[in-house]
Amino acid sequence: MKQLTKEQRYKIEAYLKSGKSKEFIAKELGVHRSTVYREICRNSGKTGVYLANRANIYANERKDRYTFNRKFTKAIEKEIICLIKNKWSPEQISGYYKKNNLEMVSYERIYQYIREDRVKGGELYKHLRHKLKKRKRPVGRFIPIRDRVGIEHRPEIVDKKQRMGDWEIDTIIGKNQKDAIVTIVERKTAFLMMKKLNKGKNAKGLAEQVIEMLLPYKNFIHTITADNGTEFAEHKLISKKLDTKVYFARPYSSWERGLNEYTNKLIRQYIPKKTDFSSIENCQIFEYQKEINMRPRKKLDYSSPLNNFSNFVINNVAFGS
Repeated sequence: MKQLTKEQRYKIEAYLKSGKSKEFIAKELGVHRSTVYREICRNSGKTGVYLANRANIYANERKDRYTFNRKFTKAIEKEIICLIKNKWSPEQISGYYKKNNLEMVSYERIYQYIREDRVKGGELYKHLRHKLKKRKRPVGRFIPIRDRVGIEHRPEIVDKKQRMGDWEIDTIIGKNQKDAIVTIVERKTAFLMMKKLNKGKNAKGLAEQVIEMLLPYKNFIHTITADNGTEFAEHKLISKKLDTKVYFARPYSSWERGLNEYTNKLIRQYIPKKTDFSSIENCQIFEYQKEINMRPRKKLDYSSPLNNFSNFVINNVAFGS
């Protein structure tokens, strides 16, 4: 990973003053959005204002202090706080920095710091997916779905996660069990798509929404795996319109859709349980989707789902696959 130059820092300062977004700045500089975010986060002054001259001084001081001992310095503490508040997990922080040969402590040390902060009355732990707690999911009543095809009939290649195009689908439910958001995750790249369902858990409404979301990627859909919620009763309509196969996990076996379950927990960092979905617009949901897709993942060698998914689609479209 290349370090930002002095000239690039002056451009960042100018773009920020003109009100440009981090995405715009990253595109203009030819770097990843996370690089711009980290630069602003670690090199802004106490007032939060980013100035290129001061940023260069901070960067040079940090470079001079760098040692292989990787001590928990004030600079590292500041970066950890910024990234934790941006919903990065300690493992993501440590892994990303290690991969890019940047100064950082271990994820165990980051967890230790968060626990110490909690004891002192701090709230960093609230930004973690699990909030330092472990919860068991309640078990509901199983209602059979007509013409369902069980996961035991799904091709074995899906389990290997060697190809792109095998998806998992689920819903998260709002306050009073009224509104719902459908979540769809691609197994190999961990790429997430999510959208609010206008008709709640209505099966036909969900099917129509899923078709609309996935239709642009129809050529990259081999299978879809769902749980046994009645909102997926119109699975045959999805299969027909997307020319794919829909399979159902075994009842009470959430681990068979482990990636979707994990991703839903990431979403709950932004949309906690018992949230009233009526106050959430799809533009907000899209922003949450984008942030989750841009976070580095351990399973992707600390690359992001967005980067992996986009590269696959672009390469296959370019070569006509």
